[in-house]
Amino acid sequence: MEWLQSLSNWFFSLSENYGVNPFIFGGIYIGAIPFFTISVAWGVRNYKRGLSIVLPVLSTSFFFISAYLYLLIAGENVPVWVYLIVIAMLVYGGWATYKKVQSQIKEEPT
Repeated sequence: MEWLQSLSNWFFSLSENYGVNPFIFGGIYIGAIPFFTISVAWGVRNYKRGLSIVLPVLSTSFFFISAYLYLLIAGENVPVWVYLIVIAMLVYGGWATYKKVQSQIKEEPT
């Protein structure tokens, strides 16, 4: 299990190198999940009722990127490859969320 300790040491050294606390990042990431889910449901409900979906979409987007906003705002000397990975994850997550919302809209009759 020496490799596990080495991995743990490396992971926590990242916070010292880049100024990002992994526990805060994880807390924001996990803490945003229920709000993200509620925002998606709010958007689907508004869409089905013919109401504006602007606020639910903005809310969903904010909660989706909240942990990464922390990384981008609090991080120092973050390498370019991290930004590229974050952008790729955001694009994929946005696409997956769009597909999920579309399937929920089609599933339930109006």
